[in-house]
Amino acid sequence: MFVGVLRLTFHIPHARSLKEKRSVVRKFRDRVRARFDVSIAEVDAQDLLQRAVFGVSVVSGDAAVCDSVMSQVARAAETQEDAVLTEHATEIITVGEDLYPGGDDGR
Repeated sequence: MFVGVLRLTFHIPHARSLKEKRSVVRKFRDRVRARFDVSIAEVDAQDLLQRAVFGVSVVSGDAAVCDSVMSQVARAAETQEDAVLTEHATEIITVGEDLYPGGDDGR
């Protein structure tokens, strides 16, 4: 099993209140959830007006699928109209290969 994790950091130059920031955050989060089959949450800088940090994750049996989905989400983030993507980092984590050394049935 593979878990793809993507951290996205945005600058939101036009946000003058937390309400304006939340509107941008909600729009991006909902668009990513609808377009890609991923989990996404704002994970840092919730109290900063012009900064938003998201964590995005996907689980697959194929590392290439995780990498592809994370790349597509990062490209979508680059085209965000109301915010500027300032940083992104991706990691693919392998889970469970040595949990059951005797085979897939756990014996």
